[in-house]
Amino acid sequence: MATPVADSRSNRAAVQATNDDASASKLSCVKKGYMKDDYIHLFVRRPVRRSPIINRGYFARWAAFRKLLYQFLDCEGSNSEKGSTKKQILSLGAGFDTTYFQLQDEGKAPYLYVELDFKEVTSKKASLIESCSQLRDKIGATASISRENGEVLSDHYKLLPVDLRDIPKLDDVISLANMDPSLPTFIIAECVLIYLDPDSSRSIVGWAAKMFSTAIFFLYEQIHPDDAFGEQMIRNLESRGCALLGIYATPTLQAKEKLFLDQGWQKAVAWDMLRVYSKFVDANERRRIERLELFDEFEEWHMMQEHYCVAYGINDAMGLYGKFGFENDEQHVSKTSSPASPSP
Repeated sequence: MATPVADSRSNRAAVQATNDDASASKLSCVKKGYMKDDYIHLFVRRPVRRSPIINRGYFARWAAFRKLLYQFLDCEGSNSEKGSTKKQILSLGAGFDTTYFQLQDEGKAPYLYVELDFKEVTSKKASLIESCSQLRDKIGATASISRENGEVLSDHYKLLPVDLRDIPKLDDVISLANMDPSLPTFIIAECVLIYLDPDSSRSIVGWAAKMFSTAIFFLYEQIHPDDAFGEQMIRNLESRGCALLGIYATPTLQAKEKLFLDQGWQKAVAWDMLRVYSKFVDANERRRIERLELFDEFEEWHMMQEHYCVAYGINDAMGLYGKFGFENDEQHVSKTSSPASPSP
């Protein structure tokens, strides 16, 4: 078994470097026609061409996230007019993600979109937003931008620096961003918590459960560290200084669900990405992207997708999320039901 690295501070710079890696991979997908993103090229200094298996993997991640996000944005109360319910999005460890700018173009931006990350990252993003009119125009003429503080403050978009492990500071940032804990909230954590020590991850998930009474917490990260593929995955990341400090605390799908339920979320569900890709991602989209590149890495594809998952926790005080999530998911786990048998 690969040994987890104990000191999460040593992880910080290397994990931040994965932000540049992720942006380059997204741009590779965009250039090959997997998905549309008119903004990601603004954040990539050195474009690279990824292999077909990496492109397909990033597409699967993007497609699953977008479908669930759209479900959230389309949720309305039974007595509400369409589009009348104010909603907010909170992105933890947002990096150079461009979802806000894309939602603006699509006319689907929520009432408030808040992005949090280390100051080293938010300062770079604030600088890029300030210097690029294509981005700056999307956040409004009255926006306040500080490269020095790593902050962008506008009416409907906030970018703020914080160490997610500092829960009192998280409270301060939520207040500074003018988030309303009673509003429907979609929380994003893509390959973020898995790099933190387990106590910090539990604290963040628990904090969010207490803070937001009507919310979805979307998690995308690695699983199964103990088989041959998982051990190699961990070695590869550790060689780059990116230890998955949290993976041994939540190594299976059942453990991801238990993380949410133990920390106060009403419901939780987790699927591996192989299942997400084949059962949840739109079939027409799958057929479209599978024609984009010659692909013969099927065995590796299956193994890779079995080692990543989407998990989400649900709090539903307002009764909005009855139809949210993976279709025909008979294994939806709630506090009142016992979790399914452990994942193999």
